[in-house]
Amino acid sequence: MKKNILDDCRRILLCVIAAFILALNINSFVHTGGLVPGGAAGGTILIQRILQTFFHQDVPYTPINLLLNAFPVYIGFRFVGKKFTLYSLLVVFLQGVFVDAFPNFVITYDSLLVSVFGGLINGFGISICLSADATSGGTDFIATWLSSRNGVDSWNVSLGINAVILVASGILFGWDGALYSIIYQFVSTQVIHALYHRYQQETLFVVTDHPHEITELIYHNAHHGATVLRGEGHAGTERIVVYSVVSRSDRARIVKKIREIDAKAFINTFRTEQVQGHFYRKPES
Repeated sequence: MKKNILDDCRRILLCVIAAFILALNINSFVHTGGLVPGGAAGGTILIQRILQTFFHQDVPYTPINLLLNAFPVYIGFRFVGKKFTLYSLLVVFLQGVFVDAFPNFVITYDSLLVSVFGGLINGFGISICLSADATSGGTDFIATWLSSRNGVDSWNVSLGINAVILVASGILFGWDGALYSIIYQFVSTQVIHALYHRYQQETLFVVTDHPHEITELIYHNAHHGATVLRGEGHAGTERIVVYSVVSRSDRARIVKKIREIDAKAFINTFRTEQVQGHFYRKPES
C-alpha cells in the first residue's frame, strides 16, 4: 500500500513538471516562431489562430484542447489503461491551465533556434510524461496504443498524423512556420527516441560457458525466454550461444548481471525493428 502511494505521488509530480515544461514551451518558442506542435496541442493552437485571424475571437487554450482530446482519451480508456489515461488527462488539463495562466514571452526570434530548442524541450517534456506512465494527450495516446498492440516503435506515427495539421497551417498562415514546424517535430521525435526505450527491443547474443544460469537470469529479470544454440568456434571448439530479445530499457541491467555470472562472456546486442509472436510487455496502468 505504502509503495503504491509513493508511486502515485511520483507519477503526479512528474505529470505536473511535464505539464509546466510543455506549457512554457508553447508560450515561448511555439508562439514566438509561429510553430505548430502537432497532435491535439497543434490542433488547438491552429484553431486559436484561425479564430483570432478570421473571426477576431480569443478563445482560451484549455477548452479547445480538452475537446480535441475527447476521442484519444476514449482510445486510452478503452485500449490502453484507465490509470494511464487519468494521469494523461492530468497532464492535458494542467498544461492548458498553465498555458492560459502564463503570459507569452520571447527568448529568441531566430526561427531555426526556436525550432530546434523548442523541439528539444517538447521532446524532453513528453519523455517525462512517458516516464510517469502517462502521455501529453492527442496522438500520443494513439502512438502508445499502436506501440503496445503491434510491438513496434510507433512514435513516427505521430509525425505522420501531424502532417495534416502542418499542411493546413501552411495553406492558411504561410509555409515558413509550417516548414520550421517540421524541424520542431522531427527534433522532438528524436529526443523521445533517445530518452524513452519502453517499446524498443534489442536482440541479445551471448557466447558463454554458463547458458542455463544466463537464461534463468533473463527470465527472472526481464520476463523473457531465451534460446540456447550450439555452434562451433574458429578452432573447432564447441561454443554455446544464448539468444533472446529484451526491451531496450532492460538491456544495460541484464548485460551487467551477465558479466557478474560470466566475466569472459562474449556479448553482442543490436536494435530489433519488429518482433512477431509473443513478446511480454508490462501493461499500462
